[in-house]
Amino acid sequence: MSELEQWHNVNEQHLAALLKWLRLRLARLAGAAATDRSRGASKQSSTVNKFKVPTDTELEEARAAIAQIEQQVLTPALLLLSQRFGLSRFEQEVLFLCAAMELDTRISTQCAQAQDDPNRHYPTFALAMALFEEPAWEVLSPERPLRYWRLIEINSATSQPLTASALRADERIVNYLKGLNYLDERLTLWLMPMESTAIKIPLPPSQQSVVESILSHIASAATRHKSPPIIELLGADIASKHLIAQHIAQRLGLNLYRLPAPLLPTQIADLETLARLWERESVLLPVALSLEVDEAENNPQQAAIHRFLSRSDGLFFLETRAAQQGLGRSSVVIEINKPTSVEQHHAWVTVLGAAAENSPALLSSQFDLDLNSINEIGQNMWDDASDHKEKTLKNVWDACLRRTRPKLDTLAQCIETKATWQDIVLPNQEVALLRQIVAQVQQRSTVYEEWGFRAKMNRGLGINALFAGESGTGKTMAAEVIANDLRLNLYRIDLSAVVSKYIGETEKNLRRLFDAAEDGGAILFFDEADALFGKRSEVKDSHDRYANIEINYLLQRIEAYRGLAILATNLKSALDTAFQRRLRFIINFPFPGMAERKGIWQNVFRQRHPLKA
Repeated sequence: MSELEQWHNVNEQHLAALLKWLRLRLARLAGAAATDRSRGASKQSSTVNKFKVPTDTELEEARAAIAQIEQQVLTPALLLLSQRFGLSRFEQEVLFLCAAMELDTRISTQCAQAQDDPNRHYPTFALAMALFEEPAWEVLSPERPLRYWRLIEINSATSQPLTASALRADERIVNYLKGLNYLDERLTLWLMPMESTAIKIPLPPSQQSVVESILSHIASAATRHKSPPIIELLGADIASKHLIAQHIAQRLGLNLYRLPAPLLPTQIADLETLARLWERESVLLPVALSLEVDEAENNPQQAAIHRFLSRSDGLFFLETRAAQQGLGRSSVVIEINKPTSVEQHHAWVTVLGAAAENSPALLSSQFDLDLNSINEIGQNMWDDASDHKEKTLKNVWDACLRRTRPKLDTLAQCIETKATWQDIVLPNQEVALLRQIVAQVQQRSTVYEEWGFRAKMNRGLGINALFAGESGTGKTMAAEVIANDLRLNLYRIDLSAVVSKYIGETEKNLRRLFDAAEDGGAILFFDEADALFGKRSEVKDSHDRYANIEINYLLQRIEAYRGLAILATNLKSALDTAFQRRLRFIINFPFPGMAERKGIWQNVFRQRHPLKA
């Protein structure tokens, strides 16, 4: 017999012994009530004969049987519950009286008999005070464990005294006493279990050091007998934050749940119930909670987040982009980043194995993925391939593009790239510059990683190009050619979706755009770029100031973007000079001359087109 089976046997014996003892005490109280009633009658009745009043010996034997079970090595559920919530002996007895209603159908009848009222077939505080030996008035206090932790429910009418109100044990607590310890059903409306498959993935050194640092803070709080601090995980990479939280929860032996902040109730009563139930679960179960804060939270939700955290205990991960203020508890702020390019390279080598060749270097230089994504892509490649030879760079590359594309589709327009080098007609010098752009994108891993330039720089790792020329001179086609050659997604930035009249919204939209593009190294094509990258003006009012802030933010993001950004304009002079200084390539698209127009016409009419009438 396993230890768990042994514990269940001991727990069942304990409950059975407690029920026997409780029934004896109720029978004695019912006998006393019947005796009092018969004394008040004009004629002696036989009512008292209906009750077999237990003797002191029977009660002592029942209590001794309970004590014998409680002295065993395995602790029954009621005692565990009492220890965890700090219940007094009387509170423990009141709780079991309420739970016994669910465990034994005879208890309700005995409650009515003990209270000498057939309509009061339920436990009350008054009944408990008359029934047990050491009653304490403080049990009624909302600050005492029975009411604070909501171990019991009170069904009180408006005019009914609290002592005479019906009591009922909480369903979650009754199940716990029976040995069924699982998450409260009411919490499943809000919480979602965090998938544990990702914790099988070994963390790279940069993220493992973050895990060790957080564990150190938690251990330090434990040595001072304090609650663990709130762990604020900052950054844009949600997957890495999830992975780190999962590894920490696993190291601590905790089950991790996630709660999106928009699901938090804003009504105080509902929020208080949620906080109290979660705090109770953190006592009953080894659990931790990851609270996902959206950057677009409004004020009521922010207030709900802060109140929930201040009213709850246990281990919390707060996944957010910026540090939160006024949480009501101590917190540790940790910046979470994706694995470094070198670590992603090692992850691709592990995933691809013998089929790697030069693929890891190309993949890690072009795509900025978390470990979970890399492993899932690799696993899907093995599952889909009939043999190892099918696991080529092309298949993995396409899988990476599919993985990263959905984030951008809601922010920009994806252009289907059909044009090739044979389709574009430009002077040789401009074509050479376009090919140079492609070559620099393809060889970035060699320059930055193998030659070690990344160790000396943290900005300017991307490539920015300006295509200047009149409409119809081939700027969009050139962008298509480059995207087709590099086998990357090309996105035209929709200005109507990015630019907002509300202060700060344009910067938020641009941040989401660049963050999404970073993952897949997509090519960003800013058509009519002068609308976004125009010259800053002299500040005369607040509108000028905020317009300049938008341009300043664009300057920072363009410089930090590690992919290829192409700006197209037919008003080169309208661009801010600061942008032009940050451009690596400036390619002028001249209006086509006679030779170029002939080449364009030749490309238009293919071999299968009829050229004669």
